[in-house]
Amino acid sequence: MQNTAWAIVFALLMSACSGSEKNESSNKLAGEATFSDAPTRVRVKPVKQEVFHFELVSNGRVQAGRKVDLKFQSTEIIEQIYVRNGQKVTKGSKLASLETIRLENALLIAEDNYERAKLDLQDILIGQGFVLSEQDSIPESILRIAKVKSNFQQNQINADNARYNLASATLVAPFDGVVANMNQQACNYPATSEPFCTILDLDHPEVRFMILENERSMVRVGETVLIAPFSNSEELSTGVVSEMNPMVDKNGMIEVKAVMNNPKQTFYEGMNVRVRVQRAVEQALIIPKSALLLRNNRKVVFVAKENSAQWVYVQTGLENSESFTVTEGLQEGDSVIYEGNFNLAHEAPILVVE
Repeated sequence: MQNTAWAIVFALLMSACSGSEKNESSNKLAGEATFSDAPTRVRVKPVKQEVFHFELVSNGRVQAGRKVDLKFQSTEIIEQIYVRNGQKVTKGSKLASLETIRLENALLIAEDNYERAKLDLQDILIGQGFVLSEQDSIPESILRIAKVKSNFQQNQINADNARYNLASATLVAPFDGVVANMNQQACNYPATSEPFCTILDLDHPEVRFMILENERSMVRVGETVLIAPFSNSEELSTGVVSEMNPMVDKNGMIEVKAVMNNPKQTFYEGMNVRVRVQRAVEQALIIPKSALLLRNNRKVVFVAKENSAQWVYVQTGLENSESFTVTEGLQEGDSVIYEGNFNLAHEAPILVVE
């Protein structure tokens, strides 16, 4: 009986072990089916020899091509304002005018005094045997003394000043531009401590930016630069380097100016911008920046070959905001993966999409 009991227990244990092995085998197969890799959708770009554009990036600030602060020469009440901030004006356009009654009266008085002084001068010269209409024949010393006695020059200056003040009672635009910084109102006296307004020429503003001393060879007068505001990197404009200051400041920086195109006048005075200087350097194998990965502290690029991703170590040279040059590891014609490559592994299946 005892032997029979042991036989039954042994049979049950063997049956349990067999069932466990079958379950493990079944689970393993199920796992392989569940975790089999599906092709990763990627985009590729053929590597080829191209001219590489070395790029220098700097921060700059926009300044109007021309800028002038306008003030009234007199302190009469502002009679009328013809423009507003942001308005485009042409050369000679009226901006604002003062009340002129006092200025007109001052001119009449000044001109009357001038005419009296002229008569006094003529009387003095006649008394010495000369005629004012023949000044060339009058000795210089006699003419000078006669003008002092008649107060001729002082009254002539006063009349000229009165004419100038009356003419200056109307502000006009000195060139085509845009009105800025106008904060005064009609029927008030103009502020004496600040300009009435500013006129800016924003058709071709300047951009001032700084470069390092060792970058001076990369920038030359006449070269084209790309300019974009910090607020919108897609809003690009072009400019031409107009001058380079031949002095290095205490921080080892050199100031550069570029005249930019601003047809829509979307670049304002004082706007912060990013400036890119590009120069064609040499023919090289070029890859997009997104194609380069760092694995185990080494530079890696995935190349598409027969629907699989091949892991390739590379060495890079120059770079700009979009590309690297490759000096080692790739050949012309290789299809590098630049999108969908972040989580790829060596020989992983891929599906190239257009």
